[in-house]
Amino acid sequence: MEFLTEYGLFLAKIVTFVVAALVLISVIMSAAQKDRGDHEGEGELKIRKLNEKYKKLREAIQARLMSDQERKAFEKARKKEQKAEKKAAKANKDSGEKDDRRGRVYVLDFDGDIKASDTDPLRRAITAVLSIADPQKDEVVIRLESGGGLVHSYGLAAAQLDRIRSKGIPLTACVDKVAASGGYMMACVADRIVASPFAILGSIGVVAQLPNFHRFLKKNDVDFEVLTAGEHKRTMTIFGENTEKGRQKFLEDLEDTHVLFKEYVSERRPELDIAAVANGDIWFGRRALEVKLIDEIKTSDEYLIEACERADVVSVAYQRKRSLPEKLGLATSAALEHTVWKVLGAFRNQKFQ
Repeated sequence: MEFLTEYGLFLAKIVTFVVAALVLISVIMSAAQKDRGDHEGEGELKIRKLNEKYKKLREAIQARLMSDQERKAFEKARKKEQKAEKKAAKANKDSGEKDDRRGRVYVLDFDGDIKASDTDPLRRAITAVLSIADPQKDEVVIRLESGGGLVHSYGLAAAQLDRIRSKGIPLTACVDKVAASGGYMMACVADRIVASPFAILGSIGVVAQLPNFHRFLKKNDVDFEVLTAGEHKRTMTIFGENTEKGRQKFLEDLEDTHVLFKEYVSERRPELDIAAVANGDIWFGRRALEVKLIDEIKTSDEYLIEACERADVVSVAYQRKRSLPEKLGLATSAALEHTVWKVLGAFRNQKFQ
């Protein structure tokens, strides 16, 4: 028993040392990041040809279904085809002829949280694409997933997509799960919106909610004063007493934001009956098609696989190099999320047993 106690204390010391070392390394790395000051160059573009991805998937299953003789003939034909393609490309290059390339479909991704944190990587990816995209040949596809969030954050994200549209490059938004509120503000910028049958779309409205602890503080004899310069500097407060006048001004601001939202959507989708759809309600894919919130029912996979037949499909993503503290934080967050979903899954399974 004494041995186990000593062994347990030894393990505790080791764990404590490792945790302390990780914290120290995190602090040092964080300080190093701050010393660099300029983060503009920290990151890189990740380019992936999706034609090759889908082609490999198709060839993998074909190979499994073939006999040995068929597989050998298939491999031989594929190598011959690849050799011919390289030879043709080299001949064009050597002859100095203009490259009569196929069109390209540039695929961007946006996974939105309440702050639209993906806006900066999206901005950089768009800047890169706009530097080479040809409005006559190319297209941009944004795979969009977001339930919305802060108005100013999603306003900026939508403005980044507006850059593509203003250059005359066709823009398609693919929504597999949700593009609501600020997410739909982004989607409506596209020339065409494609959504899966049960994707959630719409929620063209504005909401604001906050708790108020004034009565609690008053009951406990705690004073809280809000001092402002300017009649409308603070119309609503969490700890102070809210007045009917301040509440009315706050509602007027919400209504004005809603009007701006409706105008933004109407300008980009003039065929919409904005009065019918801008009530804050949501529609699933097929219902959204009926009210013209979207243009087609199709998953992003379907759309891109079809695009591979007519164009070179290229995924473009900007990835910032993460510091050690960020990596540790992400790892911890992922582990916690996995645990939570595992517990929720266990409860769900018990419910249906």
